[in-house]
Amino acid sequence: MTGPCTSSRCLVAIGALAALAALPARAEDKAAPTGLTVRHDRQTGAVTIAQGGTPVLSYRFATVPVPDRVKGKKYAEARSDYIHPLHGPAGEVLTADYPTDHPHHRGVYWAWPEVYYKGQKRDLHALQGVFARPGRLVRAEGGPKVAVIEAESVWKWGDTEPIVNERALIRARAADADGGRSIDLEFRITALVDGVALARRGQGLYGGLNLRSTLHGGQKIAHHTGPPGAAPRRNWGQIAGVPEGGKGPVAIAFLEHAGNPDYPGEWIQYPELAWLQPTFPAKGTKFDLSKDKPLLLRYRLWVRPGAATGEQLAAAWDRYNKPPGPAPAKEQK
Repeated sequence: MTGPCTSSRCLVAIGALAALAALPARAEDKAAPTGLTVRHDRQTGAVTIAQGGTPVLSYRFATVPVPDRVKGKKYAEARSDYIHPLHGPAGEVLTADYPTDHPHHRGVYWAWPEVYYKGQKRDLHALQGVFARPGRLVRAEGGPKVAVIEAESVWKWGDTEPIVNERALIRARAADADGGRSIDLEFRITALVDGVALARRGQGLYGGLNLRSTLHGGQKIAHHTGPPGAAPRRNWGQIAGVPEGGKGPVAIAFLEHAGNPDYPGEWIQYPELAWLQPTFPAKGTKFDLSKDKPLLLRYRLWVRPGAATGEQLAAAWDRYNKPPGPAPAKEQK
């Protein structure tokens, strides 16, 4: 064994190490190795959440250019403001972006095929005449149990005139002991001008929160909407299957918040596209956006290995929709 270091060179080295340890951690290093980290890639504009080195999701804040494989195809337009990839428990890629059959499809995205303004109708879903463009990355924070991405986008009519401000909040939680993870999505959509309205395709098909997944192998889709008068009236849907390149089944469940307008949303599925969504607004209607009161839509994604049972999904919906507890009483002075 050697004795304690007493030379001047050794003491300087010890002091340097102590100073290094005292430096403040970077934002990306604040979470423990098993916690959640967030990284903003300045070149691509992607904001990526990971846990312990395993990717969770990437939010596409900046505009993503059209890849060569679909250039020239109808609806192949540069886009932003969506999640891709969404990853499974083992890092599997669960979503598709720029698929050759529908180049406008883009992972998990919130868009409407009918946007009305100035007596015209354009298509945010298929990127025709109205686009969500990057505004401001409000925050991107990791932590031991939760990571948060919050961003503002501006919908532009003709890709020039701002008509809507949208604020998206993505809150991913650490995986549980079984490998399942919940990801909360919250959208606040506020008109910047008068006369903007949203609707589903033909006011009766798809529109709202969309999912284009890779869950094709052994695919199973299930959904449940409680009958009128049920207490609680649950609304959940699930798509499960083996993703492309995956080794086992993964499930993505949608849990809709009961406070959404026009609740419960109708379920639309296209199994050949590995597609499932809860729709908004109600069939046969337009939803008028307001400059004074934002449209607030909330959902939870539950990503897990293998399909959940109906009982598990009902319990997960209950946890998501549980009213918040009372605020702690103020200490009396």
